[in-house]
Amino acid sequence: MSADELAAWLRVALARGLRPAALRALLGAFGLPQNVLSQPFAALAAVAGAQAAHAALAEPRPDFTAQLEALQAWRAAPGTALITLADPAYPARLLDMPDPPPLLYAKGRLELLHARAVAVVGSRNATPQAVEDAARFARTLAASGLTVVSGLALGVDGAAHRGALHERGGTVAVIGTGADLVYPPAHRPLAMEIAVHGALVSEWPLGTPARSANFPQRNRVIAALVEGVVVVEAAQRSGSLITARLANEMGRDVFALPGSIHAPLTRGCHGLIKQGAQLVESPEEVLDALNVEPPRGTGRASASPRERRRQSQKIPVPFDRMQHGDTSETPQLALEFQRPEPPSVLRAEARKSPASLGAEALRLLEALGHAPATVEILAQRTDMAEAVLQGTLLQLELAGHLDALPGGWFVRASRG
Repeated sequence: MSADELAAWLRVALARGLRPAALRALLGAFGLPQNVLSQPFAALAAVAGAQAAHAALAEPRPDFTAQLEALQAWRAAPGTALITLADPAYPARLLDMPDPPPLLYAKGRLELLHARAVAVVGSRNATPQAVEDAARFARTLAASGLTVVSGLALGVDGAAHRGALHERGGTVAVIGTGADLVYPPAHRPLAMEIAVHGALVSEWPLGTPARSANFPQRNRVIAALVEGVVVVEAAQRSGSLITARLANEMGRDVFALPGSIHAPLTRGCHGLIKQGAQLVESPEEVLDALNVEPPRGTGRASASPRERRRQSQKIPVPFDRMQHGDTSETPQLALEFQRPEPPSVLRAEARKSPASLGAEALRLLEALGHAPATVEILAQRTDMAEAVLQGTLLQLELAGHLDALPGGWFVRASRG
């Protein structure tokens, strides 16, 4: 790309009031942006309207020269690329959008922008279980050759990127800042890894800081790049639901993981399921819906050490068998199920709010989340010493905040 062509692309991309759809119409009529800028007002207005013509022919911003120089320096760095609407490297799926970004600032493996892809998104304030689920789903999907796309946010997004990063399909992070910035700052090391092993992409000019309005716009790019969206965990008002809605409008598949009815961060997923999203409990179900073969060998991606430990745990006898009296295999578990309630003096303490508990108890209760977990799982999540962990579990059980299940599992107590 020549210097003049680069300057013309940057000028039309930064032109205030020139919407992507109008710019696309002008490019379709006149070709490259330098041709658009050389047209008279009447010719531009006839194609895209007076407002677009005024915007295209307006004088550049005062800082335009500085921005152009910064872009030239950024493009000279290894591993970076500026992809224009006229570039063969522009992702074909984005061209189906009514408002495709005129410029994409990218780092890393550009071929991933053209691969079959699935988004894995969810809450920034994710529970430990959601973080584990996001990484597990992303690992299996990427091991099957699908590229996992997410938004580099804290919580589910970060877990999805980490799970997929070193698998065959890799991962793409669509960010809501300029490509020269990282938000949140805590994900700077992760972003550097993605730029090497995956791809980072932004539609925002260099130097654009994180603004709340940028992220819903970023979500439309995530939705457009993929064949389906997996929502791991989401509150009722969540950016992940915006991604799911946009994906549905674009004809993509939407999948949602169910969770506890007591967990606020599962209500968004449950709402999606009520509206017709596919309920999935395993990544293999997503692969099956998209007609993708599972990873070779075991039929699933290699599990993390924590996942292997969880798989080796003894699973308790299903509750429906307990309720129907089928205790032939483990009669002692049925006896455990019928154990007496703690003394009333201890149950009185259960009426205290969680805020009255100590710091260790609060940390353990947060790590437990709303899904059953074993002592081994909780030890991994909290790094507590065994004696402290056992004592804290007992404290929470006696206080009525959790229940012990057969087989060494613990679950947050239902709120009656």
